[in-house]
Amino acid sequence: MKALVEKQRQFFLSHTTRDVKYRLSALKKLKKTIIEWEPRIAEALQKDLGKCGTETYMTEIGMVLAGLSENISHLRRWSRPKKVLAPLAQFPSTCRVQPEPYGVSLILSPWNYPILLCLDPLAAALAAGNCAVVKPSSMSPATSAVIAEMLGSIFPPEYVTTVLGGRKEIGALLEEKFDYIFFTGSPVVGHVVMEAASRHLTPVTLELGGKSPCIVDETANIRVAARRIAFGKILNAGQTCVAPDYLFIHSSRKQEFIEAYTAEVKRMLGEEALKDETFTHIVNEKHFNRLMGLMQGATAILGGKGDPATLRIEPTLLDDVTPDSPCMKEEIFGPILPMLTWDKWEEVERFVLSRPRPLASYLFTTRSANEKRFVNNLSFGGGCVNDTIIHLAVHGLPFGGVGDSGMGSYHGKAGFDTFTHYKSVLTKANWLDLPMRYHPYTSFAEKLLRIFLR
Repeated sequence: MKALVEKQRQFFLSHTTRDVKYRLSALKKLKKTIIEWEPRIAEALQKDLGKCGTETYMTEIGMVLAGLSENISHLRRWSRPKKVLAPLAQFPSTCRVQPEPYGVSLILSPWNYPILLCLDPLAAALAAGNCAVVKPSSMSPATSAVIAEMLGSIFPPEYVTTVLGGRKEIGALLEEKFDYIFFTGSPVVGHVVMEAASRHLTPVTLELGGKSPCIVDETANIRVAARRIAFGKILNAGQTCVAPDYLFIHSSRKQEFIEAYTAEVKRMLGEEALKDETFTHIVNEKHFNRLMGLMQGATAILGGKGDPATLRIEPTLLDDVTPDSPCMKEEIFGPILPMLTWDKWEEVERFVLSRPRPLASYLFTTRSANEKRFVNNLSFGGGCVNDTIIHLAVHGLPFGGVGDSGMGSYHGKAGFDTFTHYKSVLTKANWLDLPMRYHPYTSFAEKLLRIFLR
Protein backbone atom coordinates (compact mmCIF):
# COMPACT_ATOMS: atom_id res chain seq x y z
CA MET A 1 0.00 0.00 0.00
CA LYS A 2 2.84 2.37 0.83
CA ALA A 3 4.43 1.86 -2.59
CA LEU A 4 1.07 2.26 -4.31
CA VAL A 5 0.33 5.58 -2.61
CA GLU A 6 3.85 6.85 -3.17
CA LYS A 7 3.65 6.00 -6.87
CA GLN A 8 0.44 8.03 -7.16
CA ARG A 9 1.95 10.91 -5.21
CA GLN A 10 4.91 11.10 -7.58
CA PHE A 11 2.56 11.11 -10.56
CA PHE A 12 0.48 13.88 -9.00
CA LEU A 13 3.63 15.94 -8.39
CA SER A 14 4.39 15.73 -12.11
CA HIS A 15 1.43 18.17 -12.50
CA THR A 16 -0.06 16.04 -15.28
CA THR A 17 -3.50 15.92 -13.66
CA ARG A 18 -3.67 19.70 -13.27
CA ASP A 19 -4.16 20.04 -17.04
CA VAL A 20 -7.89 20.48 -17.66
CA LYS A 21 -7.55 18.80 -21.05
CA TYR A 22 -6.09 15.73 -19.34
CA ARG A 23 -8.99 15.65 -16.87
CA LEU A 24 -11.57 15.99 -19.64
CA SER A 25 -9.94 13.21 -21.57
CA ALA A 26 -10.06 10.96 -18.49
CA LEU A 27 -13.74 11.70 -17.86
CA LYS A 28 -14.70 11.09 -21.50
CA LYS A 29 -12.70 7.87 -21.54
CA LEU A 30 -14.45 6.68 -18.38
CA LYS A 31 -17.88 7.51 -19.79
CA LYS A 32 -17.17 5.72 -23.07
CA THR A 33 -15.85 2.65 -21.27
CA ILE A 34 -18.84 2.40 -18.91
CA ILE A 35 -21.16 2.38 -21.94
CA GLU A 36 -19.08 -0.37 -23.55
CA TRP A 37 -18.96 -2.40 -20.35
CA GLU A 38 -22.66 -2.03 -19.53
CA PRO A 39 -23.50 -5.73 -20.20
CA ARG A 40 -20.71 -6.91 -17.90
CA ILE A 41 -21.67 -4.40 -15.20
CA ALA A 42 -25.31 -5.50 -15.38
CA GLU A 43 -24.31 -9.15 -15.17
CA ALA A 44 -22.18 -8.49 -12.09
CA LEU A 45 -24.95 -6.54 -10.34
CA GLN A 46 -27.38 -9.34 -11.08
CA LYS A 47 -24.97 -11.82 -9.53
CA ASP A 48 -24.28 -9.75 -6.40
CA LEU A 49 -27.70 -8.27 -5.67
CA GLY A 50 -30.17 -9.71 -8.15
CA LYS A 51 -30.74 -6.29 -9.73
CA CYS A 52 -32.84 -6.28 -12.89
CA GLY A 53 -31.72 -4.41 -16.00
CA THR A 54 -34.08 -1.45 -15.59
CA GLU A 55 -33.08 -0.82 -11.98
CA THR A 56 -29.41 -1.28 -12.84
CA TYR A 57 -29.55 1.44 -15.47
CA MET A 58 -31.86 3.78 -13.52
CA THR A 59 -29.97 3.72 -10.23
CA GLU A 60 -26.42 2.81 -11.22
CA ILE A 61 -25.18 3.16 -14.81
CA GLY A 62 -27.49 5.96 -15.92
CA MET A 63 -26.81 8.01 -12.81
CA VAL A 64 -23.04 7.70 -13.28
CA LEU A 65 -23.27 8.65 -16.95
CA ALA A 66 -25.40 11.70 -16.08
CA GLY A 67 -22.86 12.74 -13.45
CA LEU A 68 -19.99 12.36 -15.90
CA SER A 69 -21.87 14.45 -18.47
CA GLU A 70 -22.36 17.17 -15.85
CA ASN A 71 -18.65 17.20 -15.04
CA ILE A 72 -17.60 17.22 -18.69
CA SER A 73 -19.98 20.06 -19.55
CA HIS A 74 -18.90 22.40 -16.75
CA LEU A 75 -15.32 21.43 -15.92
CA ARG A 76 -13.62 24.28 -17.80
CA ARG A 77 -15.76 26.87 -16.03
CA TRP A 78 -15.38 25.24 -12.60
CA SER A 79 -11.59 25.11 -12.99
CA ARG A 80 -11.07 28.79 -13.81
CA PRO A 81 -9.68 31.12 -11.14
CA LYS A 82 -12.33 33.40 -9.68
CA LYS A 83 -11.53 37.10 -9.32
CA VAL A 84 -12.20 38.77 -5.98
CA LEU A 85 -12.39 42.53 -5.54
CA ALA A 86 -9.41 43.77 -3.53
CA PRO A 87 -10.15 46.27 -0.75
CA LEU A 88 -8.89 49.83 -1.01
CA ALA A 89 -6.48 49.21 1.87
CA GLN A 90 -4.58 46.75 -0.36
CA PHE A 91 -4.36 49.04 -3.40
CA PRO A 92 -2.85 48.40 -5.88
CA SER A 93 -3.47 44.63 -6.01
CA THR A 94 -5.55 41.91 -7.62
CA CYS A 95 -7.09 38.94 -5.80
CA ARG A 96 -8.23 35.59 -7.03
CA VAL A 97 -9.30 32.18 -5.77
CA GLN A 98 -7.38 29.42 -7.53
CA PRO A 99 -8.94 25.92 -7.57
CA GLU A 100 -6.37 23.17 -7.10
CA PRO A 101 -6.64 19.41 -6.49
CA TYR A 102 -5.83 17.97 -3.08
CA GLY A 103 -3.57 15.25 -4.47
CA VAL A 104 -3.99 11.52 -3.82
CA SER A 105 -7.52 10.62 -2.79
CA LEU A 106 -8.92 7.43 -1.28
CA ILE A 107 -12.47 6.41 -2.20
CA LEU A 108 -14.06 3.72 -0.01
CA SER A 109 -17.36 2.60 -1.52
CA PRO A 110 -20.18 0.32 -0.25
CA TRP A 111 -21.98 -2.71 -1.64
CA ASN A 112 -25.57 -1.47 -1.98
CA TYR A 113 -24.98 0.69 -5.08
CA PRO A 114 -21.48 -0.56 -5.93
CA ILE A 115 -21.20 1.18 -9.31
CA LEU A 116 -22.87 4.51 -8.50
CA LEU A 117 -21.24 5.04 -5.12
CA CYS A 118 -17.80 4.16 -6.43
CA LEU A 119 -17.68 5.82 -9.83
CA ASP A 120 -19.66 8.98 -9.00
CA PRO A 121 -17.14 10.20 -6.39
CA LEU A 122 -14.32 8.96 -8.64
CA ALA A 123 -15.60 11.20 -11.44
CA ALA A 124 -15.61 14.17 -9.04
CA ALA A 125 -12.07 13.38 -7.87
CA LEU A 126 -10.76 13.14 -11.44
CA ALA A 127 -12.61 16.30 -12.51
CA ALA A 128 -10.89 18.18 -9.70
CA GLY A 129 -7.48 16.86 -10.84
CA ASN A 130 -6.72 14.23 -8.20
CA CYS A 131 -5.22 10.79 -8.41
CA ALA A 132 -7.41 8.11 -6.84
CA VAL A 133 -7.16 4.82 -5.01
CA VAL A 134 -10.52 3.07 -5.19
CA LYS A 135 -11.55 0.43 -2.66
CA PRO A 136 -14.90 -1.17 -3.59
CA SER A 137 -16.76 -3.42 -1.17
CA SER A 138 -15.87 -7.07 -0.67
CA MET A 139 -19.60 -7.78 -0.15
CA SER A 140 -20.29 -7.21 -3.87
CA PRO A 141 -17.34 -9.23 -5.22
CA ALA A 142 -18.48 -9.65 -8.82
CA THR A 143 -19.08 -5.94 -9.29
CA SER A 144 -15.86 -5.01 -7.49
CA ALA A 145 -13.91 -7.30 -9.84
CA VAL A 146 -15.51 -5.64 -12.87
CA ILE A 147 -14.68 -2.18 -11.48
CA ALA A 148 -11.05 -3.19 -11.00
CA GLU A 149 -10.74 -4.67 -14.47
CA MET A 150 -12.57 -1.81 -16.17
CA LEU A 151 -10.59 0.97 -14.49
CA GLY A 152 -7.36 -0.95 -15.03
CA SER A 153 -8.08 -1.12 -18.74
CA ILE A 154 -8.20 2.66 -19.19
CA PHE A 155 -6.07 4.26 -16.46
CA PRO A 156 -2.46 3.69 -15.43
CA PRO A 157 -2.19 2.61 -11.76
CA GLU A 158 -0.23 5.72 -10.84
CA TYR A 159 -3.36 7.72 -11.77
CA VAL A 160 -6.27 5.45 -10.79
CA THR A 161 -5.95 2.07 -9.14
CA THR A 162 -8.35 -0.36 -7.49
CA VAL A 163 -7.63 -2.31 -4.32
CA LEU A 164 -9.72 -5.43 -3.77
CA GLY A 165 -10.19 -7.22 -0.47
CA GLY A 166 -11.84 -6.74 2.90
CA ARG A 167 -11.08 -5.30 6.32
CA LYS A 168 -7.39 -6.15 6.17
CA GLU A 169 -6.90 -4.14 3.00
CA ILE A 170 -9.00 -1.22 4.31
CA GLY A 171 -6.93 -1.18 7.48
CA ALA A 172 -3.69 -1.15 5.50
CA LEU A 173 -4.93 1.70 3.30
CA LEU A 174 -5.97 3.77 6.31
CA GLU A 175 -2.46 3.50 7.70
CA GLU A 176 -1.22 5.56 4.73
CA LYS A 177 -1.36 9.31 4.40
CA PHE A 178 -3.85 10.41 1.78
CA ASP A 179 -4.69 13.98 0.83
CA TYR A 180 -8.44 13.31 0.89
CA ILE A 181 -10.64 10.40 1.99
CA PHE A 182 -14.16 9.88 0.71
CA PHE A 183 -16.14 7.19 2.54
CA THR A 184 -19.65 5.88 1.98
CA GLY A 185 -20.96 3.29 4.41
CA SER A 186 -22.13 2.67 7.95
CA PRO A 187 -21.64 5.08 10.85
CA VAL A 188 -19.66 2.37 12.70
CA VAL A 189 -17.01 2.18 9.99
CA GLY A 190 -17.27 5.94 9.48
CA HIS A 191 -15.92 6.44 13.01
CA VAL A 192 -12.97 4.18 12.18
CA VAL A 193 -12.23 6.08 8.95
CA MET A 194 -12.38 9.47 10.64
CA GLU A 195 -10.16 8.34 13.49
CA ALA A 196 -7.57 7.04 11.03
CA ALA A 197 -7.76 10.23 8.96
CA SER A 198 -7.23 12.35 12.05
CA ARG A 199 -3.80 10.80 12.60
CA HIS A 200 -2.66 12.40 9.33
CA LEU A 201 -4.95 15.47 9.53
CA THR A 202 -6.56 14.24 6.31
CA PRO A 203 -9.86 15.90 5.38
CA VAL A 204 -12.78 13.51 4.94
CA THR A 205 -16.23 13.26 3.47
CA LEU A 206 -18.42 10.75 5.29
CA GLU A 207 -21.61 9.63 3.57
CA LEU A 208 -23.35 7.59 6.27
CA GLY A 209 -27.01 6.86 6.91
CA GLY A 210 -29.58 6.83 9.67
CA LYS A 211 -33.28 6.39 10.26
CA SER A 212 -34.87 8.63 7.65
CA PRO A 213 -38.46 9.53 8.58
CA CYS A 214 -41.31 9.60 6.10
CA ILE A 215 -44.03 11.90 7.41
CA VAL A 216 -47.60 11.81 6.06
CA ASP A 217 -49.99 14.49 7.28
CA GLU A 218 -53.78 14.63 7.23
CA THR A 219 -53.86 16.59 3.94
CA ALA A 220 -51.67 14.22 1.91
CA ASN A 221 -52.75 12.59 -1.33
CA ILE A 222 -52.68 9.05 0.07
CA ARG A 223 -52.77 7.23 -3.26
CA VAL A 224 -49.73 9.13 -4.53
CA ALA A 225 -47.97 8.90 -1.16
CA ALA A 226 -48.44 5.13 -1.01
CA ARG A 227 -47.04 4.64 -4.52
CA ARG A 228 -43.99 6.83 -3.97
CA ILE A 229 -43.21 5.42 -0.54
CA ALA A 230 -43.54 1.89 -1.91
CA PHE A 231 -41.10 2.86 -4.66
CA GLY A 232 -38.62 4.01 -2.03
CA LYS A 233 -38.91 0.75 -0.09
CA ILE A 234 -38.95 -1.65 -3.04
CA LEU A 235 -36.06 0.01 -4.88
CA ASN A 236 -32.97 -2.13 -4.27
CA ALA A 237 -35.08 -4.00 -1.66
CA GLY A 238 -34.82 -1.01 0.63
CA GLN A 239 -31.02 -1.28 0.73
CA THR A 240 -30.65 2.43 0.11
CA CYS A 241 -29.09 4.88 2.55
CA VAL A 242 -31.90 7.37 1.90
CA ALA A 243 -34.78 4.89 1.85
CA PRO A 244 -37.74 5.92 4.03
CA ASP A 245 -36.82 4.10 7.23
CA TYR A 246 -40.05 4.53 9.15
CA LEU A 247 -43.51 5.91 8.40
CA PHE A 248 -44.87 8.62 10.69
CA ILE A 249 -48.49 9.04 9.62
CA HIS A 250 -51.37 11.13 10.89
CA SER A 251 -53.72 8.81 12.77
CA SER A 252 -56.73 9.90 10.69
CA ARG A 253 -55.13 8.56 7.46
CA LYS A 254 -53.58 5.36 8.77
CA GLN A 255 -56.16 2.84 7.56
CA GLU A 256 -56.49 4.51 4.18
CA PHE A 257 -52.72 4.36 3.76
CA ILE A 258 -52.54 0.67 4.72
CA GLU A 259 -55.03 -0.19 1.99
CA ALA A 260 -53.33 2.01 -0.61
CA TYR A 261 -49.80 0.79 0.24
CA THR A 262 -50.92 -2.85 0.07
CA ALA A 263 -52.48 -2.25 -3.35
CA GLU A 264 -49.37 -0.49 -4.67
CA VAL A 265 -46.97 -3.21 -3.51
CA LYS A 266 -49.12 -5.87 -5.16
CA ARG A 267 -49.40 -3.79 -8.32
CA MET A 268 -45.61 -3.47 -8.51
CA LEU A 269 -44.56 -7.01 -7.52
CA GLY A 270 -47.72 -9.10 -7.84
CA GLU A 271 -49.35 -11.32 -5.24
CA GLU A 272 -46.13 -13.26 -4.62
CA ALA A 273 -43.33 -10.74 -4.31
CA LEU A 274 -40.79 -13.40 -3.35
CA LYS A 275 -41.10 -14.91 -6.82
CA ASP A 276 -40.65 -11.66 -8.75
CA GLU A 277 -37.29 -11.90 -10.53
CA THR A 278 -37.09 -8.10 -10.87
CA PHE A 279 -37.13 -7.68 -7.09
CA THR A 280 -33.61 -7.24 -5.69
CA HIS A 281 -32.53 -9.70 -3.00
CA ILE A 282 -30.83 -8.99 0.33
CA VAL A 283 -27.06 -8.87 -0.07
CA ASN A 284 -26.22 -11.90 2.11
CA GLU A 285 -27.49 -14.35 4.73
CA LYS A 286 -26.23 -12.26 7.65
CA HIS A 287 -28.27 -9.22 6.63
CA PHE A 288 -31.25 -11.42 5.73
CA ASN A 289 -31.32 -12.87 9.26
CA ARG A 290 -30.80 -9.42 10.81
CA LEU A 291 -33.80 -8.04 8.91
CA MET A 292 -36.05 -10.94 9.81
CA GLY A 293 -35.13 -10.37 13.46
CA LEU A 294 -36.07 -6.69 13.30
CA MET A 295 -39.73 -7.64 12.82
CA GLN A 296 -39.98 -9.21 16.28
CA GLY A 297 -42.50 -7.61 18.61
CA ALA A 298 -44.43 -5.90 15.79
CA THR A 299 -47.38 -7.01 13.63
CA ALA A 300 -46.83 -7.48 9.91
CA ILE A 301 -50.07 -6.27 8.33
CA LEU A 302 -48.45 -6.70 4.92
CA GLY A 303 -45.67 -9.11 4.02
CA GLY A 304 -43.42 -10.34 6.78
CA LYS A 305 -42.12 -13.45 5.04
CA GLY A 306 -38.66 -14.14 3.69
CA ASP A 307 -37.10 -16.86 1.56
CA PRO A 308 -33.60 -17.80 2.80
CA ALA A 309 -32.96 -19.69 -0.44
CA THR A 310 -33.31 -16.57 -2.60
CA LEU A 311 -32.51 -14.03 0.17
CA ARG A 312 -35.69 -12.11 -0.70
CA ILE A 313 -37.94 -10.52 1.91
CA GLU A 314 -41.45 -9.38 1.11
CA PRO A 315 -42.14 -5.65 1.27
CA THR A 316 -43.46 -5.45 4.82
CA LEU A 317 -45.61 -2.92 6.67
CA LEU A 318 -45.33 -3.19 10.45
CA ASP A 319 -47.98 -2.08 12.94
CA ASP A 320 -47.94 -2.10 16.76
CA VAL A 321 -44.54 -0.43 16.66
CA THR A 322 -43.13 1.60 19.56
CA PRO A 323 -39.95 3.70 19.78
CA ASP A 324 -38.43 0.76 21.68
CA SER A 325 -39.24 -1.87 19.03
CA PRO A 326 -36.20 -3.61 17.45
CA CYS A 327 -37.03 -2.04 14.08
CA MET A 328 -36.73 1.44 15.62
CA LYS A 329 -33.34 0.84 17.23
CA GLU A 330 -31.19 0.78 14.06
CA GLU A 331 -31.29 1.70 10.39
CA ILE A 332 -33.34 -1.00 8.69
CA PHE A 333 -31.72 -1.13 5.25
CA GLY A 334 -34.34 -3.49 3.87
CA PRO A 335 -37.93 -3.59 2.53
CA ILE A 336 -39.49 -3.28 6.00
CA LEU A 337 -41.52 -0.17 6.91
CA PRO A 338 -42.49 0.37 10.57
CA MET A 339 -45.54 2.56 11.11
CA LEU A 340 -46.06 5.12 13.89
CA THR A 341 -48.92 7.62 14.21
CA TRP A 342 -49.28 11.24 15.33
CA ASP A 343 -52.06 13.78 15.83
CA LYS A 344 -50.36 17.16 16.26
CA TRP A 345 -47.41 18.53 14.29
CA GLU A 346 -45.58 19.29 17.52
CA GLU A 347 -45.38 15.51 18.08
CA VAL A 348 -43.57 15.14 14.76
CA GLU A 349 -40.98 17.76 15.57
CA ARG A 350 -40.43 16.47 19.10
CA PHE A 351 -39.99 12.86 17.92
CA VAL A 352 -37.69 13.56 14.98
CA LEU A 353 -35.57 16.19 16.73
CA SER A 354 -34.98 13.92 19.73
CA ARG A 355 -33.14 11.45 17.51
CA PRO A 356 -29.86 11.61 15.55
CA ARG A 357 -30.16 13.78 12.45
CA PRO A 358 -31.00 11.56 9.45
CA LEU A 359 -29.49 11.49 6.00
CA ALA A 360 -32.92 12.10 4.44
CA SER A 361 -36.43 13.10 5.42
CA TYR A 362 -39.69 13.04 3.48
CA LEU A 363 -43.02 14.82 3.89
CA PHE A 364 -46.29 14.17 2.11
CA THR A 365 -48.63 17.14 2.40
CA THR A 366 -50.72 19.68 0.52
CA ARG A 367 -50.46 22.20 3.37
CA SER A 368 -47.80 24.86 2.76
CA ALA A 369 -47.49 25.63 6.48
CA ASN A 370 -46.44 22.04 7.20
CA GLU A 371 -43.97 22.09 4.31
CA LYS A 372 -42.45 25.27 5.71
CA ARG A 373 -42.13 23.78 9.20
CA PHE A 374 -40.66 20.58 7.76
CA VAL A 375 -37.96 22.46 5.84
CA ASN A 376 -37.20 25.10 8.48
CA ASN A 377 -37.53 23.19 11.75
CA LEU A 378 -36.22 19.69 11.02
CA SER A 379 -32.53 19.00 10.36
CA PHE A 380 -31.57 16.38 7.76
CA GLY A 381 -29.11 15.88 4.94
CA GLY A 382 -31.61 16.27 2.11
CA GLY A 383 -35.08 15.13 1.18
CA CYS A 384 -38.30 15.55 -0.74
CA VAL A 385 -41.77 16.93 -0.31
CA ASN A 386 -44.34 14.56 -1.83
CA ASP A 387 -41.76 12.04 -3.03
CA THR A 388 -38.92 9.82 -1.82
CA ILE A 389 -35.29 9.27 -2.85
CA ILE A 390 -35.33 11.16 -6.16
CA HIS A 391 -33.55 14.24 -4.84
CA LEU A 392 -30.41 12.13 -5.45
CA ALA A 393 -31.09 12.24 -9.18
CA VAL A 394 -30.70 16.04 -9.36
CA HIS A 395 -27.00 16.71 -9.82
CA GLY A 396 -27.47 20.37 -8.96
CA LEU A 397 -28.52 19.39 -5.44
CA PRO A 398 -25.58 18.63 -3.12
CA PHE A 399 -25.96 15.21 -1.52
CA GLY A 400 -24.64 14.56 1.97
CA GLY A 401 -25.47 14.11 5.62
CA VAL A 402 -25.43 16.21 8.75
CA GLY A 403 -24.46 15.23 12.27
CA ASP A 404 -24.61 11.47 12.74
CA SER A 405 -25.56 10.94 9.10
CA GLY A 406 -22.27 12.29 7.78
CA MET A 407 -20.32 15.35 6.76
CA GLY A 408 -19.52 16.93 3.41
CA SER A 409 -21.45 16.57 0.18
CA TYR A 410 -21.03 15.84 -3.51
CA HIS A 411 -22.88 15.60 -6.87
CA GLY A 412 -22.29 18.12 -9.65
CA LYS A 413 -20.40 21.24 -8.62
CA ALA A 414 -20.52 20.12 -4.97
CA GLY A 415 -18.48 17.04 -5.92
CA PHE A 416 -15.87 19.17 -7.67
CA ASP A 417 -15.74 21.42 -4.61
CA THR A 418 -15.30 18.43 -2.29
CA PHE A 419 -12.11 17.29 -4.01
CA THR A 420 -10.79 20.83 -4.55
CA HIS A 421 -8.77 23.16 -2.35
CA TYR A 422 -9.58 26.79 -3.10
CA LYS A 423 -6.31 28.67 -2.80
CA SER A 424 -6.42 32.41 -2.14
CA VAL A 425 -3.85 34.55 -3.99
CA LEU A 426 -3.16 38.30 -3.81
CA THR A 427 -0.79 39.88 -6.35
CA LYS A 428 0.56 43.26 -5.38
CA ALA A 429 1.91 45.86 -7.78
CA ASN A 430 5.37 47.32 -7.24
CA TRP A 431 4.77 50.87 -8.45
CA LEU A 432 3.12 52.02 -5.19
CA ASP A 433 3.73 51.02 -1.59
CA LEU A 434 1.46 52.58 1.01
CA PRO A 435 3.63 53.38 4.05
CA MET A 436 0.98 53.25 6.78
CA ARG A 437 1.44 49.56 7.58
CA TYR A 438 5.17 49.86 8.28
CA HIS A 439 6.97 50.86 11.46
CA PRO A 440 7.41 53.38 12.91
CA TYR A 441 3.64 53.81 13.49
CA THR A 442 2.40 57.41 13.70
CA SER A 443 -0.90 59.03 14.58
CA PHE A 444 -1.33 60.00 10.92
CA ALA A 445 -0.82 56.39 9.83
CA GLU A 446 -3.42 55.27 12.37
CA LYS A 447 -5.90 57.83 11.04
CA LEU A 448 -5.41 56.49 7.53
CA LEU A 449 -5.87 52.94 8.77
CA ARG A 450 -9.12 53.90 10.44
CA ILE A 451 -10.34 55.42 7.19
CA PHE A 452 -9.51 52.31 5.16
CA LEU A 453 -10.50 49.65 7.72
CA ARG A 454 -13.99 50.18 9.03
